[in-house]
Amino acid sequence: MTSASSFLPLWDRAAEWKRRLDMIHGATSFLYLSTYYVEYDAYGIELLAALLAAQQRGVAVNLLVDGFGQILGGVLMSAESKAALASRFDALRAAGAVVTVYRPGRYLQRLLGGGQHVKIQVSEAGEAIFGSSNITASSFEGWNEYSVSVRGPVVPELLESYRGIGGAVAESHLESLRTVPGDTAADLSLDFWICNPNALQGGCGPLGWRGQNIVTDRLVEMVDAARASLEITSFYFKPVEPLLAAVVRAARRGVQVEVYHSHRDALPATDLAWIAAAANYHRLWKAGVRVYENRHGEHSKIMLIDRHWVAFGSYNFEDAAHDRLAEAMLASRDPRVVEPAAAIFELLSRHADNALATAKGLAGLPARVKVKRAMLGRFKRWM
Repeated sequence: MTSASSFLPLWDRAAEWKRRLDMIHGATSFLYLSTYYVEYDAYGIELLAALLAAQQRGVAVNLLVDGFGQILGGVLMSAESKAALASRFDALRAAGAVVTVYRPGRYLQRLLGGGQHVKIQVSEAGEAIFGSSNITASSFEGWNEYSVSVRGPVVPELLESYRGIGGAVAESHLESLRTVPGDTAADLSLDFWICNPNALQGGCGPLGWRGQNIVTDRLVEMVDAARASLEITSFYFKPVEPLLAAVVRAARRGVQVEVYHSHRDALPATDLAWIAAAANYHRLWKAGVRVYENRHGEHSKIMLIDRHWVAFGSYNFEDAAHDRLAEAMLASRDPRVVEPAAAIFELLSRHADNALATAKGLAGLPARVKVKRAMLGRFKRWM
């Protein structure tokens, strides 16, 4: 259990981007940022330029990206853009910044997509931005995302977790965050859950791994506690079996369950993630779950229980979030945290981008898509 002295929801895309840049521009001592990947587009270029300027004026800049995430992000970039991005990273390193590309220690973990998916940004001012966004135009102009700005005791805890996802943190920076002057009383209770399964596995990596993932376990507990309503957003909703089974149980005992995730056209590079999600549609529908698809893309990760308990962060509802990727979530029952999330679901329920997925719609898909779903859906774990 931890706490915050202030909490600001950042659903609006422009507001989050401004907050991120303002933190970097205003940093005077240190700046830490972790992300799954940076794309070489207007957003990636602007952020990396701001980080370089900060380092050059004496700020200790620490950037952590994921090796596998950068490979996936590279699918969207030309060879020239990837080379230019590498040059930007090199320029940061040459200026004295710490730029770390996280790769798990074991070969099979790297081969099967192991990595870190946590998004944290912290400066010496005592503010942290935590949530779902990557550094890409998709996160700030395309998909829905949800991040928050927090202050108080939760901030050093977030930064300390940076070590467990492949980053290095100076102890003096942590200590300074514990005594930030002018911070008000921290009366907002939060739970912070983080797990890096790569640190728990043996030589076979995720293959045959049956270890405990505290984030998955806590989310299952939340779902099992639902009595009236369960509302979820996810990039593509294809959770690991224990979590999927909990959602089905909830619907069968009369809980109103709604899931908002992305349409198959929201990810231009491939429809495999949607196929993995659609493989479970009939199971969800049979239990009474309503599934909505967002054509522009839903990349936030929010779970709201009975409109009085919420969790949000980086955890995609997929197998990889359980056994391959480091993920983190914040959770709270405080109305100041719950009410913004409830407002988001109210907005999603009315938004024209969200269409109800139905058996009729599935039956009307092109034959090639139905064949791919039938053939590849069984490999959901790896898609």
